[in-house]
Amino acid sequence: MALVCSHSCWAARTPFQVRCEDSIDKAVSVLTSAQNGYTINNSVSFHGLTAMKPGGSRNSFVLGLTRTESRMSIGLNGAMLKDPVSGYECVAPKITVSLFYSPIVVYVGREFSPGSCAYQEILAHEMRHLKTYLDHLPKVEVTVRAALSKRFDNKPLYAPAGRARALLQQEINTGWMTYIKNEMAKVEILQAAIDTPQEYARLSKVCKGEVQSLIRPAKRH
Repeated sequence: MALVCSHSCWAARTPFQVRCEDSIDKAVSVLTSAQNGYTINNSVSFHGLTAMKPGGSRNSFVLGLTRTESRMSIGLNGAMLKDPVSGYECVAPKITVSLFYSPIVVYVGREFSPGSCAYQEILAHEMRHLKTYLDHLPKVEVTVRAALSKRFDNKPLYAPAGRARALLQQEINTGWMTYIKNEMAKVEILQAAIDTPQEYARLSKVCKGEVQSLIRPAKRH
């Protein structure tokens, strides 16, 4: 399979290279992140939240839950020139990447009345999860932007005529999409670090036993 290559594939600058590098727009990578906000939902019982959380323990209950999914879109465009002498073409890729989360929903079990001590403690815990999601997105943007800039180096790419755009799209589909998904998924490691046994133990004892008084009947079933 022929690979899209940069100017480094050529031993010396040819007239075609000069035309490509000096007359068409430079390679550009545009990357934007967007915050779609969040909503608070108090309609689901802690039994329901426990069932909603992946990998939940049968011996513990989920009092609050923050749910979302990472999303991205990648667009490809860019000027192209062809050289009938060499049989090659060049493309200055313009790659537009958008990073965002599907609407974030913060759940607090409906057994906890808004404004109560237990509700406020659980909500504060979930706000830590929310902040972790929102803080992670711009960090991914910086990382991905740097990687894209390094790869495309503000230079046209060359390939056999009729292949440049398809090969570039293939590189995005098989390489960049996986890379970006993996960078976005790293937030789950940070989220897991919030839900420590110590934090769960603390929440179970706050507000003079208010939480325990509500979940204890469920433990007996």
